[in-house]
Amino acid sequence: MVAYDELGSLVPIKRTLQVIDYQNQANKESEEPSTKRVRPLGRVTSLANLISPVKNGAVRRFGQTIQASFRSDGKSPGMPQKPCSKAAAPTPPKRRNSMLWSETLDVHQKGTLSTKEIKRQEAIFELSRGEQDLIEDLQLARKAYHDPMLKLSIMSEEELTHIFGNLDAYIPLHEDLLAQLSKATGRDGTVGQIGQIVVCWLPRLNAYKDYCSNQLAAKALLDQKKQDRRVQDFLQRCLESPFSRKLDLWSFLDIPRSRLVKYPLLLREILKHTPPEHPDTASLEEAITIIQGVLSDINMKKGESECQYYIDKLEYLDDRQKDPRIEQCKSLLCHGELRNKSGTKLHVFLFTELLVLTRPVTRNERQCFQVYRQPIPVQDLVLEDLQDGDVRMGGSFRGAFSNADKAKNIFPSAFSRPEPCAVPHPASERCLPQAAVAQLPP
Repeated sequence: MVAYDELGSLVPIKRTLQVIDYQNQANKESEEPSTKRVRPLGRVTSLANLISPVKNGAVRRFGQTIQASFRSDGKSPGMPQKPCSKAAAPTPPKRRNSMLWSETLDVHQKGTLSTKEIKRQEAIFELSRGEQDLIEDLQLARKAYHDPMLKLSIMSEEELTHIFGNLDAYIPLHEDLLAQLSKATGRDGTVGQIGQIVVCWLPRLNAYKDYCSNQLAAKALLDQKKQDRRVQDFLQRCLESPFSRKLDLWSFLDIPRSRLVKYPLLLREILKHTPPEHPDTASLEEAITIIQGVLSDINMKKGESECQYYIDKLEYLDDRQKDPRIEQCKSLLCHGELRNKSGTKLHVFLFTELLVLTRPVTRNERQCFQVYRQPIPVQDLVLEDLQDGDVRMGGSFRGAFSNADKAKNIFPSAFSRPEPCAVPHPASERCLPQAAVAQLPP
């Protein structure tokens, strides 16, 4: 096929009418100088056709937009073009109200209060607002996670009960405190006395003993269920939803525990800004003592549960490894990993009665700890504090389980003491030659 330019010369054009109509080409050539060299065009494929068909609606709309833009190129410049629709922006995550108590007051009322009293009311307001946030999070965990997964059969009722515990039972507990604080609030928004309210309410937090002691097993089951694609997909969709505030499920399940440890801080802050002659002073001091006792009891119960959890996961290759003192242990002091001279990873447990070396193994998708050699009685170990710089003893990880008397080993582990400690012991065939335990956050 041929076409004539303005000078009557023949210009070869190959199969261009498949993409560009003759009128547009003629208009374009009329605007270009006659001396311009025209390159023969081969087969031209639309860019929109290069996009492979996909199921994703957003990508498909993107391809349709490109096709529409190519079709609009054939229209005359005078014809109006429809504006392209913009893609909807992702919904931002939901945010909590961060308003201060002083922001709820008018200028005249704020001027009648001292700076110390304003700070005291701010601390009380933070306590009240935190209770409201906790109630909302507990309700959200039930409505957005527990109930849908049960209804869709993503998890069984037994599994959900093991993971979520009895969250519904704690909602009325915090609603009661919130109601008492609201009742104690005057018309001007200030709270006169709060001491006796918290003194009578704080002992009820002992109800969290069972929930906190079950957290380790609940977290392990949740991590195991995340291997299921249905569970993984559901949790990912929730994470991307605005209601989650970019928090995963475990963050919501761990909120009660994190709330418990805040009560002493909140009460101390209120006491800090309470005048010594105020009726709340003695009550707040009593309340701080009460919550410290409650937390101590919860931690003890949780420690016993954690200890039993790992004891149940011990696996024995020889009945002679079963020391009866292991079952009698009520507390796990620390545990951590190290490697022996052959590079084998070992997990060490320091119970109140024994030091147990194990190898992590998996049995039927369940993590276990295979006992390595014989457990070491604690009475055979000697504790010695090491100062900074005293750890340079010529040992190495490679010589962890050698029979040399001078062999040393250093491995990291969690420990309740604020300073590092060491466990030196004479080398033998069945125990650590010498172990220095470095502090890690619990």
